[in-house]
Amino acid sequence: MGLDRAASIDDLRTRAKRRIPRFAFDLVDGGAESERNMRRNSEAFEEIELTPRYMVDVSRIDTRVTLFGQTYDAPFGMAPIGMLNAFWPDADLILARLCARENFPYVASSAASTTMERLAEAASGNGWFQLYVSSDASVTEGLIARAEAADYKVLMVTADVPAAGKRDRDIRNQLAVPFKITPEVVAGLIANPAWSLATLRHGKPNIANYADLLQAATSYADVQKTLITPGFTWEDLKRLRDRWTGTLLVKGILHPSDAIKCAELGCDGIVVSNHGGRQVAFGPPTIEALPLIAEAVNGRMKIILDSGIRRGADILRAKALGADFTLTGRALAYGVGAGGAQGAQRAMEILNLELVRALGQLGVSSFRDVGLSELTQI
Repeated sequence: MGLDRAASIDDLRTRAKRRIPRFAFDLVDGGAESERNMRRNSEAFEEIELTPRYMVDVSRIDTRVTLFGQTYDAPFGMAPIGMLNAFWPDADLILARLCARENFPYVASSAASTTMERLAEAASGNGWFQLYVSSDASVTEGLIARAEAADYKVLMVTADVPAAGKRDRDIRNQLAVPFKITPEVVAGLIANPAWSLATLRHGKPNIANYADLLQAATSYADVQKTLITPGFTWEDLKRLRDRWTGTLLVKGILHPSDAIKCAELGCDGIVVSNHGGRQVAFGPPTIEALPLIAEAVNGRMKIILDSGIRRGADILRAKALGADFTLTGRALAYGVGAGGAQGAQRAMEILNLELVRALGQLGVSSFRDVGLSELTQI
């Protein structure tokens, strides 16, 4: 199936799965343990109905959003994904450039395969930086200083990694950083020549921002130990708020009380997220957690939602339930895996097309006007 025949994000995922070795595909596609949380993220969106309204002039649809003083052409951004160049070589830069070209945010992961400096340049003013708070305070400070020097205006602190997620697919695939050459890996390389040749050209992926620290790492678990600290507390967040002079977001919020605490500490926004279902299998879908969080926040800061968005209508469902903005990671990553830069563009086009058509069916000409009145049921 050619890219022009891909009608949905699921179509792009199917094409990507055929082009990428299993161990690399599972790195992005997989979730924690039984993957229940990951599945429920998408399924829960489908259970939320929106009521179409007609005989309204929707000849012009406006999808622009102003967020933290910057106007974007789409109400969604690229969520951070670590080690994405293992999924498809050069994926980080492909997506950062897409975000710059189409004017929507690109969130560079601490665990990206490309340095934050190169990604900031590629995103051309649309870059945000996602921070994993390390157990080594000097590592965290070094990343923050580099983010400042690279002129990132938005810092997104990830809070939902007090422990490494148990991802059964990665265990079965014996995922290691850098990749170990096993018979299964060799078979995957032979069966997926386009991925293999591209990887040869670009080199084996690693975690670029931690290159010096990770030379001795032999497994992805070792890498995660560098990226997280089980001792991260509200006091640490307060220090980060005092340290960072730009926009500060906290990612991984699922409880209304935690959202209130973020507001009290002066954070500019939160990301209602369960890490795409990659941390735990037992948590709530983010779209189900959103309404109570939005009620608790009551406009005191911005609310962004990620995890599970696969359709343009999902973005409207999130807006109707209280999110100001959304992020999607896998949807755009599947596009890259399906066809490189052209595939990423196709994923963007699919989401935009679905979004515009859904707004037209709802009888709403501007994304900013979507609210509770569009819901059939909550």
